[in-house]
Amino acid sequence: MEEKRNFDLLTLGQLLLRLSPPDNDRLVRGDTFVKQVGGAELNVAVGVALLGLHVGIISKLPSHDVGSFMKGKIRSYGVSDDFFLYDSSPSARVGIYYYENGAYPRKPKVIYDRANSSFYSLSIDEIPEEAYTAARCFHTSGITLALSPELRETTVKMIKRFKEAGTLVSFDVNFRGNLWTGEEARECIEKILPYVDIFFCSEDTARLTFKKTGTAREMMKSFTDQYPISIVASTQRTVHSPKRHTFGSVIYDARKDLYYEEEPYKDIDVVDRIGSGDAYISGALYGLLTSNFDCERAVRFGNATSAVKNTIPGDLPSSNLEEIETIIKAHNQTGPQSEMAR
Repeated sequence: MEEKRNFDLLTLGQLLLRLSPPDNDRLVRGDTFVKQVGGAELNVAVGVALLGLHVGIISKLPSHDVGSFMKGKIRSYGVSDDFFLYDSSPSARVGIYYYENGAYPRKPKVIYDRANSSFYSLSIDEIPEEAYTAARCFHTSGITLALSPELRETTVKMIKRFKEAGTLVSFDVNFRGNLWTGEEARECIEKILPYVDIFFCSEDTARLTFKKTGTAREMMKSFTDQYPISIVASTQRTVHSPKRHTFGSVIYDARKDLYYEEEPYKDIDVVDRIGSGDAYISGALYGLLTSNFDCERAVRFGNATSAVKNTIPGDLPSSNLEEIETIIKAHNQTGPQSEMAR
C-alpha cells in the first residue's frame, strides 16, 4: 500500500524581498520602490499551489514585521508555512534584491543584498524529522547551494535524507555567476546528482558549467547515463528584446528513452521575465505529479506556465489551473481565435 503523504511538494530556499522602481524608472533616479516577495524555490512552490496541489516551503524568516508581511503574502497564495523557521536574534534580517526593468537597448538589472540574512543561519538540526516524509517530492536549486558553505552542507544533507525517506528529489541548477564559479557549481552539484530524480538544466549551463558537448538532446541523455536521473528538462528561450521572447523546452524521459517537446510560444509580450524559469518548473512538476510522470503533459504545462508568467509583474506567478488549461488549448488551436476572454 502506497504511503500517504500530506504534501505533494516541499521546497527549500531563501525568501527575498524585492524592491523595484515603478514601471520603467531607474534605480539611480526613482524615489519610490514597489515591495514584493520572491525567491526561486518560493516561485516554484506558489506556481504549483495555484495549480491546485498541496505545497509547503522550508525557509527561515526574521520574527519581525517584515517577516510577518512575507509570511502573510506567501500564505495568501496557498503555500503552507508549516515548515517556516523564525529568527528572533537582534541581527535578524530578510534577503533583499533590487530589480530594474529593461527596455531595448537597456537590459534589466538586478542588485542583490541577501548575504547574512536569517536564512543563512539555517542548520540541519533545525529541520523537523517529519519534514523528510511529509511530501511526495522535494525541490531545491543551485542558488541555495551557492549562498554559503554552511548552507551548502545543510542542503546536501537534506537532499540525502529526503532521498533515504523515499521522497522524489527535484533539482534546478539555476546557475548564478555572481554567487559562485562554474567550477564550484559543477563540483558540488555532481555530488548530489546520484540522489536526483528530476533534473532541470539549460543547454547553456550544460555546456558552460558541466562542460558537456554535442546537441542539447545528447547532453540531456548524458546526465541519465552518468547518474540515476529519471527525467531531464531543458528550457529554450530566445530573447529578441527585453520585451519580446520566444519560449519552449525539451524533456527527456530516461525510462522510455524518449524526448518530448512542442511548438514554442513565440513573440511573448514580456512584462517581467523574473521567475519565468521557476514558473516553468512549477508547471512541469505539476504535470508530472498529476500523472504517471507523463512528460508530454509536463512540457505543455511547463511551457504555458512560463509563457504566461512573463506577462505578469513581480516574481510570483498568478495563474490558476483554469487559465493555464485555456492557454494550452489556445496554443494548440489553429485558425482564428477571440482576442478577449469574455
